[in-house]
Amino acid sequence: MNYSHIPVLAQECLRGLNLNPDGIYVDCTLGGAGHSRLIADGLSEKGLLIGIDQDQDAIDNAREALADVQDRIQIVHSNFSRFDEILTEFGIDKVDGVLMDIGVSSHQFDEQERGFSYRMNAVLDMRMDRRSKLTAYELVNESSKEELEDLFWRYGEEKWGRRIAEFIVKAREEEPVETTFDLVEIIDAAIPKKVRAEGSHPAKRVFQALRIAVNAELDVLGATIPKIVERLVPGGRIVIVTFHSLEDRIVKNTFRELSTGCICPADFPICICNHEKQLKIINNKPITATEEELELNPRAKSAKLRIAERV
Repeated sequence: MNYSHIPVLAQECLRGLNLNPDGIYVDCTLGGAGHSRLIADGLSEKGLLIGIDQDQDAIDNAREALADVQDRIQIVHSNFSRFDEILTEFGIDKVDGVLMDIGVSSHQFDEQERGFSYRMNAVLDMRMDRRSKLTAYELVNESSKEELEDLFWRYGEEKWGRRIAEFIVKAREEEPVETTFDLVEIIDAAIPKKVRAEGSHPAKRVFQALRIAVNAELDVLGATIPKIVERLVPGGRIVIVTFHSLEDRIVKNTFRELSTGCICPADFPICICNHEKQLKIINNKPITATEEELELNPRAKSAKLRIAERV
């Protein structure tokens, strides 16, 4: 399997975890196993790394790439939304650190048949877990105009979402929108030429929105972070890399909420909310890639790293 991968913000993530060689760590998004390799190399024989991914390709690659450290690694084919259940299955109560590298992997983008890229023609799929039933094809061809418009704005912040949705509905009256290039052609027709000439690829936001919706990425992220924090030992770290503003906003706001103590109104004489501070934010501003890293890996351009510690 050709699974070329350069881990983003690799050393920054490793420093953020503040690795305890005898500790227990979880990589919620194995991907190309680059981050997992660094963590595993820093563990002693007493340490343990649990690697989770919903993509079978990533699982297969990780088993091969990490074969020499398999004595301190457990690999799980699942979605990180099952974080609690996975730890329970291993008989683990608390962990020392958790890494999340959110979004589509380089391998998924580069595999034409997966349908993630607007630059390669393929059937509209976009499933990270190919065991799932919902595909981008179904969303594009079965959603109403209003549902598509809402989806494109909510998950892609696409200003031309209404017009694109109208063009999709009109096009599929003739025949189904089957491939990525079919969809790109519709988007190109919907967006004025002057707008298409500016900024990024005109299909970028729509493809992002469809991918997020197919994989329920934002819903899973927001619901899982508090579960992870509950399972961290005091001083344990959660390290999250995101690649667009919607993800980063969820991480930032969730960290802020979990790092706040009493939320009673200021004029209350005593606290009645019982809201306890669970996190200490390590970096208020996200860490981004250096110029040196960007030269080696341009895909790191939009990456943002946030770190927090269990109190």
